[in-house]
Amino acid sequence: MKRDLLNYLENWKSEIRRKPVLLRGARQVGKTYLAREFGQQFDNFIEINFELTPGLKTIFNKDLDPKRIVRELSVALGVNISPGNTLLFFDEIQECPNAITSLRYFYENMPEIHVMSAGSLIDFVLDEIGIPVGRVIPIYMYPLSFMEFLSATGNDRLRDEISNHSPSIEMPEPFHKDLLRLFGEYMAVGGMPESVKKWIDTGDLKSCFEIHRLLIDTIRLDFPKYVKRKNQKYVEMVFNSVPRLLGNKFVFVSVSPHSRSRELKPALDLLTKAGVVHIISHSSSNGIPLGSEINPSVCKVLSLDVAISQSILGLDYGQWILDPSQAVINLGSITESFVGQELLAYSLPTQPGGLYYWTSENKGGNAEVDYVAANNGNIIPIEVKPGVTGSLKSMNVFLERKKHSPYGIQFSQRNYYIDERRRIVQYPLYAISSAISRKFVKG
Repeated sequence: MKRDLLNYLENWKSEIRRKPVLLRGARQVGKTYLAREFGQQFDNFIEINFELTPGLKTIFNKDLDPKRIVRELSVALGVNISPGNTLLFFDEIQECPNAITSLRYFYENMPEIHVMSAGSLIDFVLDEIGIPVGRVIPIYMYPLSFMEFLSATGNDRLRDEISNHSPSIEMPEPFHKDLLRLFGEYMAVGGMPESVKKWIDTGDLKSCFEIHRLLIDTIRLDFPKYVKRKNQKYVEMVFNSVPRLLGNKFVFVSVSPHSRSRELKPALDLLTKAGVVHIISHSSSNGIPLGSEINPSVCKVLSLDVAISQSILGLDYGQWILDPSQAVINLGSITESFVGQELLAYSLPTQPGGLYYWTSENKGGNAEVDYVAANNGNIIPIEVKPGVTGSLKSMNVFLERKKHSPYGIQFSQRNYYIDERRRIVQYPLYAISSAISRKFVKG
């Protein structure tokens, strides 16, 4: 399965003086696979896994001279590491903190060598030793986006239709129906690479369910690695509660009425650091960057992947295959979390993705916009509607108050259209990738 990040790495490969790449993201989102796939473009691909070969860590204990490190690695592995022809990949690099620090010197003293690295739960190690700022390119990875899913399932033609389609013109109905059907497949299978591959190979949704369960077990097995035993129960509580609270303000009393926020808040922070959950911060949305006006005590939360959320909840998500239109209506909170997952997937890969929403509490009622995003210097409100109809009162309130927002976006099952009077652009749920990358309304 080709990941879109390969395009970024191909540009990086051709740079004359390049910084080492550090792949960051939750466990099993495809970091190692991406490195191996990219490695096929080199004469030599050398993968060093510090968990599998802990003896190689001693090479980094003497000093951090990259020329000596490369020379000794060549001898130890019996391979030739030559500039321009070799991709040197340090996997599970968190097991060798000195290797992380050495990345700085690869850039400063040996930039002709292509160096990539990745690790599970690496953010916990970076908190202790730091990252060589300005000397390493962090690349953030997420589960496959819907567009990547289309490519993986052999639907590049439909992907091109989305990429090149104008929001002012309806998608031809046969294409629209096919894309909604494939959207339903994605919602059942999710974006975790192993599950997508199983779906491609077998078309057996039950096998995908089993993979989701195993992924959840793997995530839980990581809990002892970043929290003391006495606090593991709080991490478990928060992890299990996130899917249940999708789309709602995340209140700790809803997680456990018998636990205190000072016990649950650190657990949420740890899950966020591990990339297992993502925070949707409340922003006043008066200017860019949106993160400058967040209220840290108010947030929503979504899980790493829509299929994992449904698996934790024990939902029969085969309904996405049988009747995706009805499933969107029945599982509106899951659909809303899909939009957040997509917004992260299409964010700038070298910066951690941020998600934001807006609320206004006034006498006579509350207004809430599901997401707000920065686009072309503007702040764009985003609403997610389960059906083909629905009120957009909150969107209208936002557009009336925020004069710097020229239009709003609605995602639903409905085909493309532009309501110029209300300044709203309607996009189908399958077209999030193009909706966040264009300027739609004049002025």
